[in-house]
Amino acid sequence: MNRVAVWTVGLGMMMAGPLCGGNPVVIAHRGASGYLPEHTLAAKALAHAMGADFLEQDVVLSKDGVPVVLHDIHLDTVTDVAERYPERRRADGRWYALDFTVAEIRSLRAGERVDAKTGKAAQPGRFPAGKSAFQVPTLAEELEFVDGLNRTTGRRAGIYVEIKQPAWHRREGRDLSAAVLAVLASHGYRSREDPCWLQCFDHAEVKRLRGELGWQGRLLQLTGGTTGEAGKEAAWLHSPEGLAELAKVADGLGPALASVVSGTSVADRRVTSLVRDAQSAGLVVHPYTVRADSLPPVVASLDDLHALLFREAGVDGVFSDHPDRTVAWLRAHP
Repeated sequence: MNRVAVWTVGLGMMMAGPLCGGNPVVIAHRGASGYLPEHTLAAKALAHAMGADFLEQDVVLSKDGVPVVLHDIHLDTVTDVAERYPERRRADGRWYALDFTVAEIRSLRAGERVDAKTGKAAQPGRFPAGKSAFQVPTLAEELEFVDGLNRTTGRRAGIYVEIKQPAWHRREGRDLSAAVLAVLASHGYRSREDPCWLQCFDHAEVKRLRGELGWQGRLLQLTGGTTGEAGKEAAWLHSPEGLAELAKVADGLGPALASVVSGTSVADRRVTSLVRDAQSAGLVVHPYTVRADSLPPVVASLDDLHALLFREAGVDGVFSDHPDRTVAWLRAHP
């Protein structure tokens, strides 16, 4: 299949998952982040053209209370904020989105992620640093952009919004979840019938979204970490008892790949019972993250990873940095 064909295979498809007959979901992780700087509108446009079913938005707040699409509460790993505003770093040496207005954030030049300590590219083989011009969009701007793409292409891609570090925001006196729900509602995302998932690592916030804040749409619990409190919470949520409790408030589970497939090499890999257990509890499973340039040690190739996840583990979808290749694999292996 040539690249043009890969990009257009999804043009006739509606949403994946329960809204499209149970087909596996391809979620563009931070957009087509394997090809363009993460969370830029360019990365979302490319992912849409590649046939991704959902486009992911990680969201934090600006100083003036506007939800912006950014993977971290920090700005310094994906923008030139350190050069533009050297005096605005906090005592820990980092630059926080919450300390900058939307106008100031818009003035920054966004680019490929770098390591906060070394300043070197996190993924050296990806889009070259300092090339072209990209910005950090607000959530509202991105939702308008996705709606425009859906209208002009005739293909309905959904959104997949993550509430980033809500407890940290509350300690700073801000309610990120409430602000995000207001933006979603203003753009018509309110119920399970709408092409939208809301996700969060914080289990207390997942319960708050469903209960106190009254979110009626699809809700996914992210899990990760193997040590400390995060590890304890993930272990409990992955247990039959935890999954049963989770299913009372959430529609899905988003575990790390290592929770779905364990091992240190191809020879000793095994599929865990997590997917089967979660599905038995009534949850869909969308693990993260499929990356062609950063494969786990238990697979020999990207195709091997796709087969392992979709065929052997039976996942309901994946977050992918290279959505074109995941879409192509699914089309070739229905």
